Amino acid sequence: MDIRQLRYFLAIAREGQITRAAKALNMEQPPLSRQLKLMEQELNVTLFDRNGNKLMLTPAGELLQRKAENLLLQFNETLQEVKELDDGVQGILSIGSVVSCISLVPPKIEMFRKTYPQVTFKILEGDHFLLGYHLEKRQIELVVARLPFESDEGSDHYSVLPLPSDPFVAVVPRKWSDDPDKTTMKMSELASYPLLTLKTDRTTGLHEKVMNECRRHGFEPNIICECSSVAIIMALVEAGIGVTVFPKSVMTSFPLPNIRVLNIIDAEFQSDVGLVWLKDRYLSKSARHFIDMFAK
Repeated sequence: MDIRQLRYFLAIAREGQITRAAKALNMEQPPLSRQLKLMEQELNVTLFDRNGNKLMLTPAGELLQRKAENLLLQFNETLQEVKELDDGVQGILSIGSVVSCISLVPPKIEMFRKTYPQVTFKILEGDHFLLGYHLEKRQIELVVARLPFESDEGSDHYSVLPLPSDPFVAVVPRKWSDDPDKTTMKMSELASYPLLTLKTDRTTGLHEKVMNECRRHGFEPNIICECSSVAIIMALVEAGIGVTVFPKSVMTSFPLPNIRVLNIIDAEFQSDVGLVWLKDRYLSKSARHFIDMFAK
């Protein structure tokens, strides 16, 4: 069995039909059918159950699919690494970011492109679990995220470059304050406000940090909304629905006229930020240089 046959097998598994797989591979159906038969004979297993026109993977087929995907990924990464040995830093760098870290990305891209103008970028925004999935599928190489990085794989699966911590600030509707010069507040003041928090069904890190700090100051916050979108929370604050507590860097992406950002003078919590990538996996030359730039 060779790489070519593994590609054929994965196409059939993906399409669920010989006809569609042959079309996707730009080849005739009979040769593809013969290759599948040869693979099953060599392995002495049935890789697909035939259900009418639909091909369903058997347990043996599912195992081969998982292994073949990893083998082809490693094969392609090896080819890419060899090709890059004599090339300059160029091509497409695909990165991901949680929305609360987006403001950290543009200055780094601007700095990077001054040195490496041949590199272009693809940027994906999402929560930890979505970005972890795309890292695993090698659709992105790096992620800028709040720490710890919450995903299905667990923290041991990733390498992390810690970035400077980010203090939390209170974000309140401007019309709620009679003092135009007010720039600070105490945690205890949050007890009297309706609170909006950033939380999804699976990512709870920022939410729990805010909750724990409130409890450390002796009160249970009055949460009136849990939301997965920073933009929606900011719109709700601007409309006077409630207040929120966000890492300070978030606010550079939301210069809204009807909000006020107040430093919390007695808070002890910080938001940890990091650059995340798959441990012990190939990184493109541009990704390695991007990491080096963040480390400086």
